[in-house]
Amino acid sequence: MRLVFWVALATFLTDQASKWLVVHWMNLRQLGEIELLPPFLNFRMAWNYGINFGLFSGGSDGARWVLIGLAVAIVVAVLVWTWRQPPGRWGMVAAGLLIGGALANVLDRLVYGAVADFLNMSCCGIENPFAFNVADVAIFAGAIGLALFTGDGKGTGGGGTGAKPGKKPA
Repeated sequence: MRLVFWVALATFLTDQASKWLVVHWMNLRQLGEIELLPPFLNFRMAWNYGINFGLFSGGSDGARWVLIGLAVAIVVAVLVWTWRQPPGRWGMVAAGLLIGGALANVLDRLVYGAVADFLNMSCCGIENPFAFNVADVAIFAGAIGLALFTGDGKGTGGGGTGAKPGKKPA
């Protein structure tokens, strides 16, 4: 569980530091857009009141609190799950990524009323209108990692007992 804590803390701090640097220090909240490596990587300020890609973004205070509650419930569920059925090293890393990212976005909702998104990637003549942040990447990677590295122990880094098939663990 210590690994989950340290990965979550590093993820949380990285996300919050990146937001402070880009949104406040580089003043993206006023500029709106900063071309970094056009067209591949740009900073575009977006306040996300909903979930991914702005879905369910009614902007009401009640919806904000529902999303905060949902994120905290998911964090608690993942913590309980990894405590009861430790998934192995990579599963613990994945859990830490998901937890750190979720808590970073919760802090945004508490402080700003919305999640600060600023990363925008486009390629090959296709203009991507959506923005995301470091926490979003961590949540996505953590969820994929939990799907890959937890379960019956048959996959790499899974959380199984290590027993041979057909035999009971000692």
